[in-house]
Amino acid sequence: MDKRLTNVLLSLVAILAIFAIVILIFGNVLNISSFQTDQATLVLRFVFVILGLLIAFVVYYFTKENKAWEVGTREVVWMAIGAALYAVFSWLFNGTVFVVPSLSQVSLRPAIAIPMFFGYAFGPVVGFFSGAVGNMFGDALTGFGLSPQWSIGNGLVGFIAGLWMLFPNKKRSMDTVLWVSGVLAVIAVALFFFNQNIQNQFYFESQQSVSLFAGIAILIGFVLVLIVRFAFGKNEDVAAAVTWSMLGNILGILFAALSDIFINGFSLVAAVVGEFLPAAGPNLIFAAILVPLLVGAYAAMQRQSGR
Repeated sequence: MDKRLTNVLLSLVAILAIFAIVILIFGNVLNISSFQTDQATLVLRFVFVILGLLIAFVVYYFTKENKAWEVGTREVVWMAIGAALYAVFSWLFNGTVFVVPSLSQVSLRPAIAIPMFFGYAFGPVVGFFSGAVGNMFGDALTGFGLSPQWSIGNGLVGFIAGLWMLFPNKKRSMDTVLWVSGVLAVIAVALFFFNQNIQNQFYFESQQSVSLFAGIAILIGFVLVLIVRFAFGKNEDVAAAVTWSMLGNILGILFAALSDIFINGFSLVAAVVGEFLPAAGPNLIFAAILVPLLVGAYAAMQRQSGR
């Protein structure tokens, strides 16, 4: 079997195995209710985990000759570092202080910039592992319960952020990503304005609807990304990192939110307005602010090391 194929497959299988182990340990061995995953939907949750892994593999399969899919010792080290950092910072920001009123548990998560950066800097497989495994351990440490399909959504965020490597023309790919992301953001916000009666059902006892900020944050984030894109026009690394991270955030979180149509019985509108927008909007704002800082810091480190 081709070495590259083997390494990619091993990375994806490792994610699935880690998910199963985390749920077994925290959900059963510790027998702590806050770690329990709803047994009635556990199989369905893992169906979406496998679906997310298959999406990643299909993208690999049709672009397998690209250098983006190199997975060696260096990439494995970055996977471990990225997952550990994301787990710790997700845990720190998963408290109730940072919760966004939404249909389910959504927290402000500036740490989302970590899998975005790791995906962009070290490749889609590293981004996938960092986002998926880091989010899974972060949720376990927090004790809110385990939602493996949302962890896979976070993995897709990092995965897509690294797909810029598949395109020889970085600038043209950024322009396409901007258009796609902008259209998806506008459609989602339009759904919000026509369905503002979607109510929070998680932390607050009052029948509080999804806030205006949560509904339009994705547009605010999109404007910030546009500013970064053109303000750093001569620095394609920063511009591309933020632009591709935006697409990763939109598609990855949308995947997770749409899975709850089947798992939690939400309607399409409820999933988009009640979960996707409150999660993806603030994420995008953090991406526009924090990803350029991480890319800049990494570039400075490379210059100092003479690479």
